[in-house]
Amino acid sequence: MSAAPDPATTAEAPWPVRTVALKVSKWIDRLGPVWVEGQLTQVSARPGTGTAFLTLRDPAADVSLSLTAPADIVRGAAPPLAEGQRVVVHGKFSFYFARGTLSLRVDEVRAVGVGELLARIERLRALLAAEGLFDPARKRRLPRLPRCVGLVTGRASAAEHDVVSVATGRWPGVCFRIRNTATQGVQAVPQILDALEALDRDPEVDVIVLARGGGSVEDLLPFSDEALCRGVARCRTPVVTAIGHEPDTPLVDHVADVRAATPTDAAKCVVPDLAEETAHLEHLRTRARRALHAWVEREEARIARLRSRPVLADPLRAVAVLADEVTALVGRGRRVVEGGLRDRDADVRHLRASLTALGPAATLSRGYAIVQAGSEVSAPVLRSADDAGPGDVLRVRLADGAVRARVEAPE
Repeated sequence: MSAAPDPATTAEAPWPVRTVALKVSKWIDRLGPVWVEGQLTQVSARPGTGTAFLTLRDPAADVSLSLTAPADIVRGAAPPLAEGQRVVVHGKFSFYFARGTLSLRVDEVRAVGVGELLARIERLRALLAAEGLFDPARKRRLPRLPRCVGLVTGRASAAEHDVVSVATGRWPGVCFRIRNTATQGVQAVPQILDALEALDRDPEVDVIVLARGGGSVEDLLPFSDEALCRGVARCRTPVVTAIGHEPDTPLVDHVADVRAATPTDAAKCVVPDLAEETAHLEHLRTRARRALHAWVEREEARIARLRSRPVLADPLRAVAVLADEVTALVGRGRRVVEGGLRDRDADVRHLRASLTALGPAATLSRGYAIVQAGSEVSAPVLRSADDAGPGDVLRVRLADGAVRARVEAPE
């Protein structure tokens, strides 16, 4: 629950400005001295003045404080204080009663050494690695041939010239969306983050290159900033970093999908070389042509082998052979049948001759007869013995007269 309002601060009985300013000044005076770390964005120590005015900004957020310090502290600092420098200041907050402004009255300024900066970068490196921002599994592959390349770099910088010239030299049709930003100093991180977000939202941009030339450890500090590292990790578009020279490895290099040693190497990473691709394509065409010719030759040889086989060289040969066999078999069958018929015919003639020799007609023709007397014969009378058959009756004239007799002929 909020505290009850002071009865003296009603609409009917308001405090005057001086009363409010006095109360705020007294409350701020109760604050003790503090040590504050930040990055200098403004240093103003005009000659002939006893007070220097500075602005201290938080490197990871868009928050700043106004500082006042004796001019001798600023002029006598070693090394000299400059914008973009990391410092640690000691002072006490004061409320300027006349203007109603708050400032930190500084009595000591210490520059943050390189060793301390590197130690802090290592601590941040361990933190980001523990969160998985450096995990190779989350890194994305670059497109083979991007439609458009987003480039974040300093205005008219050597890095911009290297990336654009090398990329267009390798692939003349490459398209760029360039966002010029500060690459060092207090404005570098927010400007780079804005450029990254704008390019990441652009649907035509397939890859983003973040490039900067070489510099000191202090110059490259923005690229080890926690906010920038997390901003690169949030990008849905693959990011290639090319910060400084080969030995320089800011933290953003570990977060990016691909780390290039120099801006020139970054250009080589994002687009292929037209001459190499043309030569490779010609090589593939030659291999395909040779493979196709070899396949055609193999198939032609196979067809030739198939056509040389007897069944395809003379398709009717098998029919002719079978026709000859059929003709031979027909001839054999005819000869066998004819031989069989001749044999049966001979058998029939032989049997007929035997029958003729043994029949009663032959006996009668020799003057003999077998007569059965004393029985009535009702068989038909034959005219000659040659016409006799079983059960036929011949009229036979004997010496004592004519009688009727039955001829017993074999069946």
